[in-house]
Amino acid sequence: MRFETFVALRYLFALRKQSFISVISLFAICGVAIGVGALIVVIGVMNGFSTDLRDKILGVNAHILVTSMRGGISDYQELADEAKQVPGVTGVTPFVYSEVMLSTRTGVKGVVLRGIDPSTSSSVLSLSKDMISGSVSRLNDSGDFPGIIIGSELAKRLGLTEGSLVNLLSPSGRSSAAGFTPKVRRFTVAGIFRTGMFEYDSSMGYVSIPAARQLLGFKGDVVSGLEISVNDVYNVKKISNDLRDKISSFSVFVRNWQEMNANLFAALELEKTAMFIILAMIVLVGSFSIVTTLVMLVIQKTKDIAVLMSLGADKKSIRNIFMFQGTFIGLAGTLIGFLIGVPLSLLLKEYQFIKLPSNVYPVDYLPVRLEALDLFTIGAAAFLLCFVATIYPARRAAGLSPSEALRYE
Repeated sequence: MRFETFVALRYLFALRKQSFISVISLFAICGVAIGVGALIVVIGVMNGFSTDLRDKILGVNAHILVTSMRGGISDYQELADEAKQVPGVTGVTPFVYSEVMLSTRTGVKGVVLRGIDPSTSSSVLSLSKDMISGSVSRLNDSGDFPGIIIGSELAKRLGLTEGSLVNLLSPSGRSSAAGFTPKVRRFTVAGIFRTGMFEYDSSMGYVSIPAARQLLGFKGDVVSGLEISVNDVYNVKKISNDLRDKISSFSVFVRNWQEMNANLFAALELEKTAMFIILAMIVLVGSFSIVTTLVMLVIQKTKDIAVLMSLGADKKSIRNIFMFQGTFIGLAGTLIGFLIGVPLSLLLKEYQFIKLPSNVYPVDYLPVRLEALDLFTIGAAAFLLCFVATIYPARRAAGLSPSEALRYE
């Protein structure tokens, strides 16, 4: 063991004899530990919230959306074949989009209606995984009335179950002698889905593309656009550019999920950064306690420092002794913080014992996601703050004059 390390450890374990200094040292360790633990939990929650929200949004919506500049796409099959040839594209499905009124005997609700192709939608959307009753394939069943799949919150609000009958009122009505008459068609509830996001579960419905065309009055084989999934959601910008080049001969818009949700995810990233800075202040308070501990120890060990320097210890060795001691305190606080934060985060992730109101937040539980880079950043930042806190006391100790310190001894 090096001379500086040996003396630093002797001073550290001898702190119990100086009760006041030992209490300050304990506060320093606790401050660092609490700050590190809180950082791990909060950053884990922010990561989990962003990831879970992204997955839910991308489960209901596609990674890339292709829409027409003229209101509808008639040659969508040819367009889909071209899109499938772009590297990175994993699925393509057509869709029809509109807003309608859904009415029952118990109430009326505005609904975002989406016409989908059950045979190809599973390669792009997560609807089949979100079903809690019925199935997506039932949209193609030829019964008395076409099928519709609605969200769980909408079903709960209107008292609907699988097999219930509902009326859809389309804005594309027809003019008659009595005036404008909205187009109304009856549907059977073929299934109920639940994404966990109140906005989607309370205001979205799915029907087959032919049923949507008939309700909305589309003429011919026309769709609103194409939904496309990719193999890497973070590489969607490059794939979008490749797709634009590939289908440049078609009069269509190409937008990806990052462009459509840029403000939301930028706000989440800003909140994560702000929370990191705020909670790092707790670690900073702990590092101030380290400064107090070392300054008081330097004052108390003035005679010891003078003796060591008289025996041949240079200023660098004296400085290293107190820097090592403060670093040990910071390292202990950081390790204890990891022992608190990581298990607590894993418990939150496993048991989800903190529930959130689903009508207020996009998710109904507190999601947690720990990432190695964030853990490394938290540990490195805490350790660096504690190390910087040792510089002033260590330089003060190294600047003592042995003759002045021993003059009155």
